[in-house]
Amino acid sequence: MKRIAILGATGSIGTSALAVVDAHPDRVKVVALGAGENVELLAEQVKKYRPSVVAVATDAARAGLLERLGTRDRVEVIAGDEGRRTVATHPESDILLCASAGTTSLDAALAAIDARKTLALANKEVLVMAGALMVDAATRRGVAILPVDSEHNAIHQCLHGRDRSEVTRLILTASGGPFRRMDDAGLAKVTPADALRHPTWQMGKKITIDSATLMNKGLEVIEARWLFGMDGTQIDVVVHPQSIVHSLVALRDGSVIAQLSVTDMKLPIQYAFSYPERWDGALTPLDVTRLGTLEFMPPDLNRFRCLRLAYDALAEGGAAPIVLNAANEVAVEAFLAGRVRFVDIPAIIERALGQAAGHTSAPHSLDDVRAADAWARRQAAETIGTLPSS
Repeated sequence: MKRIAILGATGSIGTSALAVVDAHPDRVKVVALGAGENVELLAEQVKKYRPSVVAVATDAARAGLLERLGTRDRVEVIAGDEGRRTVATHPESDILLCASAGTTSLDAALAAIDARKTLALANKEVLVMAGALMVDAATRRGVAILPVDSEHNAIHQCLHGRDRSEVTRLILTASGGPFRRMDDAGLAKVTPADALRHPTWQMGKKITIDSATLMNKGLEVIEARWLFGMDGTQIDVVVHPQSIVHSLVALRDGSVIAQLSVTDMKLPIQYAFSYPERWDGALTPLDVTRLGTLEFMPPDLNRFRCLRLAYDALAEGGAAPIVLNAANEVAVEAFLAGRVRFVDIPAIIERALGQAAGHTSAPHSLDDVRAADAWARRQAAETIGTLPSS
């Protein structure tokens, strides 16, 4: 029996993870749940899965959850950072699924590693901000970091049991988002509603916008560098609109190994829960006779500058990936609020990266990470204030 703690239980990854639990009740048990402020759904989850502790974002959410649970379903509920760390380090858990979006889960992820929990990671920002710290901590503690992103999970599957000296390149696939064929004039008119209509995946708002700008793929390139120990020059991105091939690995003899499956996050989540075993799948198997044409093409780094900026930040190293991620979060939030245009997002990020030299240094601790993150957020906010569209 695998005992699971989940941060981000009410999000798309969290609910998919609980569907995996439902499919394998004899193999997986939920012992702790963490969420933001969606107390309605969280209350239903608590009643069904009976965790021993629950984390929420705020004191108001805590009060709302306790009110909905009543006395019969009462459980320990802790708010804020303390709650996230409590879920992450729960003494009964074997695996922490870190599925909460953004940078708030960094402390919790490191705490889980320190407590020797296997980390099933669905949060790109954690490795983008603190990849060196995370990998060093996991190595010292002998903890596995298992990727849940479909692309990195595919690479993990392709690499399983393979000597890394055989590998020459990692190839991440990207759907291309809803605007892959749109010209510059069209991109300048994109609205938040337009950008939230992803052609393949149903995801949260922030990650959906990142997919539309291809920043999501840029963050995945940085994440792959830390997960698999490959240099950025050995990590490629190809646009694959059908989203059937989730990633590929190129080998030294010229062979290319790919992982294909239906587009459902329950598969990589189950892989992370079951690893190193394979369990029966709860999904309809992929029927290769019905695939039709599979397309692959290079991304346009001029029209989708966020991906190019991510490669630049990875090459520069130090605090540059932190600045990239923080400025992107601020820019995406402003775009969703209607304060900036879609095409302003890469401009805001590029300016923050350009200003970072001399203001940030390579992070050696969480305090360094937080300082670079805060600095970049201030710079991005200042830039937004100068834009005509703000």
